[in-house]
Amino acid sequence: MPLEATMMVIDNSEYMRNGDYQPTRFEAQSDAVNTVFQTKIDSNPENTVGIMTMAGKGPEVLVTHTKDLGQILQALHTASSKIGGQIDIPTSIAIAQLALKHRENKNLRQRIIVFVASPLEGQAADEKSMVKLAKKLKKNNVAVDVVCYGDGIEETTEEDKGVLRAFVESASSGDNSHIISVPPATRLLSDALISSSILSGDRSSSIPAELGGTGDIPAASGSGGANQFEFGVDPSLDPELAMVLRMSMQEAQAREAAEAAASAPPAEPTPAAQTTAAAPSSTPAAAPAEPTDDEEERLLQQALAMSEEDVDMEEGGMDEDEDEEAAIARAIEMSMRPQEEQKDKK
Repeated sequence: MPLEATMMVIDNSEYMRNGDYQPTRFEAQSDAVNTVFQTKIDSNPENTVGIMTMAGKGPEVLVTHTKDLGQILQALHTASSKIGGQIDIPTSIAIAQLALKHRENKNLRQRIIVFVASPLEGQAADEKSMVKLAKKLKKNNVAVDVVCYGDGIEETTEEDKGVLRAFVESASSGDNSHIISVPPATRLLSDALISSSILSGDRSSSIPAELGGTGDIPAASGSGGANQFEFGVDPSLDPELAMVLRMSMQEAQAREAAEAAASAPPAEPTPAAQTTAAAPSSTPAAAPAEPTDDEEERLLQQALAMSEEDVDMEEGGMDEDEDEEAAIARAIEMSMRPQEEQKDKK
C-alpha cells in the first residue's frame, strides 16, 4: 500500500486550448488529475496530493497537500482562468520538490507527476540540464512521472531517446519513475493513465487479491480482455463495480449458510454435555447425605440401648407391674426423641 505525498504539475499554456483531446486538452488533463487524486487517496488514506501550474505568468502552487477533492477541483477551476504563456518545466519541478520537502508527514515518500502537452523550450529542451536536475531528484529520493500528450510527445529514435525519457530514466531509482505518451485517439487521457505503469502500484493495492490486485495489472485490450476477470469486469478500470459484485456474492453465500444451519436438525447432546446437565439436579439430593447417616447412627445406638434394657427387663422376670410400665414409658419416650429432634432441626 504506497504511502506517498504527490505533487501534480499541470500544463496551462496556450496549447491547452486545442481540441485534439476531447473536449479540450485542458479538460482532458483535468479529468486525468481527478483520476490520479482518487487513485492515490483510495490506495492509502494517509496519502496527500498537491497541484501547481507551470505556465501563465509563472509557476504557481495552488494546493500544497490535501486529502479533499474539493480543493483539487477548485484549483483546476482557478487554473482554467489562467491559461496562457509557456511552460517552465525545470523551475516548476524545483518548486514542487520544495513543496514536498515541507510535507507534514515525513513518512510519506515524495513523487512528482508532470503533465506536458506543449513543445519543450529553453532549459527543458537541454538534455544535459534535465539530466542534472534528475540526478538531484534521485539524490533526494523524489520519484518523477511524466505524462506526454499533444505537442509534448517527442519523436524518438534508437539513438535519440528524447529529453523527457532521458530525464525520467536518470531520476528513476528501483523503477519508481515512469513516462507514458498518449497520442490523440478516441481513448480518454484518464483511461490511458489509470491503465499505465504510473498508477499500477496504487491501483492494485486498493483491489483485493481475489479480484486481481496482486501487483501489476495488465490493461484490458478490447472486449475480450474483460473475460479474463471474475464477473466479466476489469477491476483496474472499474474497481468499485468489481468490489460491489464481490460483496454481493459474499452476502449471498453467507445467507445460504445461515439458511442451511437453520434447516439442519438440532445436534444430540454429547455424553459430556449430558453429564454436565445432570450435575445440577444431583447436587441438591446429595446435600442431606451427611445428616441422614448421623441420624441412622443415632437410631442404631438407641435401638441397641433399648435392646439392652429389654434384656435387663427379661432378666428381672418382669414380675412387677411398675417396672414393666416404667420400661414401656421409657421406650416410648426414646422413640419420640428422634421425631422431636427432626422438628427442632426444621
